[in-house]
Amino acid sequence: MDTPRAITLHLPRRIEIGAGSAALVGDWAQGFSRILVVVSRSTRNMVARLNLKGDVRLSSDIPAEPKDTDLATAIEAARAYRPDLVVGLGGGSVMDVAKLVAVLWDSDQDLADVVGPNRVAQKRSGLAQIATTAGTGSEGGIRALVTSTETGMKLAVESPHMAADLVALDPEVTMSVPPALTAATGVDALAHSVEALTNIRAHPLIDDYARMGIKLAGQHLAHACADATDADARTGMLLSSFYGGLCLGPVNTAAGHALAYPLSTRGGLGHGLAVALMFPHVLAFNAGARPEKTAKTLAALGIEPTVDPAQIADRTSAWCKRLGLNMSLAAHGVRESDLSDWAAEAHGIRRLMDNNPRDMRIDDVAAIYRAAL
Repeated sequence: MDTPRAITLHLPRRIEIGAGSAALVGDWAQGFSRILVVVSRSTRNMVARLNLKGDVRLSSDIPAEPKDTDLATAIEAARAYRPDLVVGLGGGSVMDVAKLVAVLWDSDQDLADVVGPNRVAQKRSGLAQIATTAGTGSEGGIRALVTSTETGMKLAVESPHMAADLVALDPEVTMSVPPALTAATGVDALAHSVEALTNIRAHPLIDDYARMGIKLAGQHLAHACADATDADARTGMLLSSFYGGLCLGPVNTAAGHALAYPLSTRGGLGHGLAVALMFPHVLAFNAGARPEKTAKTLAALGIEPTVDPAQIADRTSAWCKRLGLNMSLAAHGVRESDLSDWAAEAHGIRRLMDNNPRDMRIDDVAAIYRAAL
């Protein structure tokens, strides 16, 4: 093969994988005296699983789509407490907020100063991440996103200072996730890998992570949706999500996530669901530009490969429906009158759109939205 482009890959310093691994966080954290645990409403009752000792405080009720104001509240609480360890216990939103709290609570910088790549100026308190959903892979990455209350758009921060010191991938803490959310977050994990694999910035090393993420989703997602207590399936999906997260730093996502963002920030859909609704249509749109990788993706999911974009969209949508997802935007409250403005907004997210293997015009985005309606 041709010599691949140079990349930098940042990994967590320590990764614990398997049933009961969340309970190891307490032993690891014994050297810290003031621990702030960032949680959502649904994960605050899991804090005891971490076996944390000493002075522990909670930064509670992080919403599914956190805004800059939610982050500001969490940072204010951290400044009052002055933690030497920040723990994220939750899905991607919680872990993203934990990253930003860890680097900003004791800093002269604010969020506006660090938006973009490599703008965080300093080291931070310790950071541990415990994923309670298998979707974003945020625990393994160095990016964090929150929504601007001023513009309604996502603000992305990327810094190696946000790499976790400890990650725990424990299937037991994901078993309370309901089937619909398991399906939506699982397709989000899958989409990270697929968008990285088909990206114009694709890299042979990251391709390997992406293929493993896709293969694991094909093997385990349906089982995780059907049986919440299937530890093997839950572990498989945590690994799928983790591999997808590793793809984001060196390669990132592309049009699929760009199209999903307005569905969340404007339409109120959860991020995983928004990505899942776009996934079949963007895969089909890009298929002609990446035929071999598309065919292998379909085969890994147990979908009969085809070169016909309409059949790719139909077969992949049917695969998602078998997971229990309603694949109609209208069924989730999206109105056709919203689509034109959202298409222009999605098209303007160039940090993702410019990664897409096929140029996507505003009319193309609108057509995808209408096809998903």
